[in-house]
Amino acid sequence: MNKTGRVILMIAMLLVLLALLFKEMMAPGVVEKDSGHRVVMGTFARVVVIARTERAADACIRAAFDVQERVNELMSYQREDSELNTVNRRAFEEPVPVDPMIFEVLKLAVHFSELSDGAFDVTVGPLMDLWQKAGESNEPPTEQALAEARAKVGFDKLILDDQKKTVRFAVPGMKIDLGGIGKGYAVDKSVEAMQKLGALGGMVDLGGNIRCFGRPPHGQQYWRVGLQDPNVAPNEMGTSKPLLVLALTNESVATSGDYRRFVTIHGEKQSHILDTRTGQGTKKLVSDTIIAPDATTADALSTAVNVLGPEKGLALIERLPHVEAILIPAAPNSEPLFTPGVTAYIQRNP
Repeated sequence: MNKTGRVILMIAMLLVLLALLFKEMMAPGVVEKDSGHRVVMGTFARVVVIARTERAADACIRAAFDVQERVNELMSYQREDSELNTVNRRAFEEPVPVDPMIFEVLKLAVHFSELSDGAFDVTVGPLMDLWQKAGESNEPPTEQALAEARAKVGFDKLILDDQKKTVRFAVPGMKIDLGGIGKGYAVDKSVEAMQKLGALGGMVDLGGNIRCFGRPPHGQQYWRVGLQDPNVAPNEMGTSKPLLVLALTNESVATSGDYRRFVTIHGEKQSHILDTRTGQGTKKLVSDTIIAPDATTADALSTAVNVLGPEKGLALIERLPHVEAILIPAAPNSEPLFTPGVTAYIQRNP
């Protein structure tokens, strides 16, 4: 092929590429893509995205999971090499500089601790460790062991330096566990990443911490989220009908309860949600579901309400704007309790 032929061929190829690019940019309609379930942060994660192109949808899904993996690297309580566990090992001896994400989560955690009068408290680590060992040995902790663990717990013992972005513990043996807020934070950061890449709408579900935003799936007015009935036997949860279905637009949902995660000691179920003031697992609610503008708020408040119980939990939520709650009391034959605004989500025509 002579030089002129090669030039003509290159121009033709360039025109084809430009035509394909123009077609992708101008194509009518949108793309809906579902990642399917993956295991992230020790639980099942799923991302659904509405975007203008398949390429954009793929980029949004990758970005969401990248964020979740990053949060896990920083904040995992189970990973010895996480930055959180570096803090847990060193923060009594010296102030420990931390990644901005960890510092942001800890500031939020203190806010929710103050809001709930300590019902939410990320310094619960010593008690979590104590009950994990109790579950492994099938022996409940002694009162002395509970008292010693409680002495190492308390958000007021957490010292955060806003200027230097460091963390310090006031007493030895303290440990931070971000299990009650970290997943919600990861969901919010996933949504931020998707929106920066141009997502028109989406849903991020990380272990039941869910946030929906923007344009819903084709043929639907809202994003629909089903709530499991916590009184259904564990082996039937996958096939049972939801307790109810919520229709959401730009909201988050989080549920806390003892119906999935617990330890059994001498035949008695012990919730994984601990009341740091008593050192014991919560027993007042089978589950509680929080609807809030963002997933971090929903995650933290669902833990706080589970600790507070029906009366105090409802009182907390009812004084917060744009936050609603659905509570299932632990008492036999109890009816679900709702804050007044919940009906607006349940009765919408999906």
